[in-house]
Amino acid sequence: MAIEAWFMDESGEDQRLPHKRDPPESVSLEHLADLGVLYWHLNPENYENDVELRKIRESRGYSYMDLLDLCPEKVENYDQKLKNFYTEHIHGDEEIRYCLEGSGYFDVRDKNDHWIRIWIKAGDLIVLPAGIYHRFTLDTSNYVKLMRLFVGEPVWTAFNRPQENHPARKEYMKNFTEKVGVPLEAH
Repeated sequence: MAIEAWFMDESGEDQRLPHKRDPPESVSLEHLADLGVLYWHLNPENYENDVELRKIRESRGYSYMDLLDLCPEKVENYDQKLKNFYTEHIHGDEEIRYCLEGSGYFDVRDKNDHWIRIWIKAGDLIVLPAGIYHRFTLDTSNYVKLMRLFVGEPVWTAFNRPQENHPARKEYMKNFTEKVGVPLEAH
């Protein structure tokens, strides 16, 4: 079962609603991959002993792991936290999240600055590249249990937009200028 993603409408309604355009415009895994977003579907029932998860962690160097339960009952200042997660930002490192239970939305900007909403559910592991503008919210189920993975020590620093001069943002944007066929200067 593949992940679902679509271009978002511009309405200011509750952020936990799907926000599909009318008519809906789906986004393929290939399109997400072009933006640097990686995806795996794993078995969340057995995450402690999952061979595939271990292979991904080893090959990508994700040595640190913790678990995060997000719901109104378990999180102090839940509404404020949700607002913070939903503020558009980048990180200097990849953001790796594995959904074990529940569901939520990661929104990412495409190269034309349009929002793409990615609906993650149990079993979805997603990697957002360093430097991509993104945000997170729960959906109307109001519950998600996420595994957070990091290379080395965990870093949670979010740099709110605008960040055009941040090294990770510049590096990320280089992917697009090089892919479009802008000639690289010979050395």
